[in-house]
Order: sequence, then C-alpha cells, then structure tokens
Amino acid sequence: MINVLSYICIFIGIIFWFWGTSFLLGKRSLLFKLHTLSVSDTLGSISIVFGLLLQRPREWPLLILGIICLAMWNTMLGYVLAYCSSNGGKDD
Repeated sequence: MINVLSYICIFIGIIFWFWGTSFLLGKRSLLFKLHTLSVSDTLGSISIVFGLLLQRPREWPLLILGIICLAMWNTMLGYVLAYCSSNGGKDD
C-alpha cells in the first residue's frame, strides 16, 4: 500500500511539472508564466520528494531538509522576481 501511495505522489509531481510547463506556450505576461512555472515546479518537486520519503523512510532527515529547502528557496525566488519586476518602490 505504501508503494502505491509513493508512486501516486511521484506521478502527481510529474503531472505538476508538465502542467506548469504547458503555460509557457500561452500569450500571458512573462511574470505570469514565471509564477506559474515556479509554483508548479515547487509543488511537483515536493510531491516527488514526499513519494521518495515513503519509499525510503530511513532517509527522512535528508528528504525533509530537501522539502524545506525547496519551499524556502522557491518562495524567496518568487519574492525576488516580484521585486525585480516592479520599480523597487520608486514612483517614476
């Protein structure tokens, strides 16, 4: 049962990866595309690492650290992208 749940999490992660990539072909703004791609990649990667955690429970400290790093770095990247795309709080 754990193997099936693990494979489902990995499959869901791959679906998130492809779903986020599919928005790159649209006609929306570049920032919308980057936001969608970063959110879907984060969720997909966390889902895949969680599936690996179910497969290898003895490696939980390293995999939990990976999940935390994914969540923190991708969140910070989103804030940096948003700040760089704005005028930095300056009114021109």
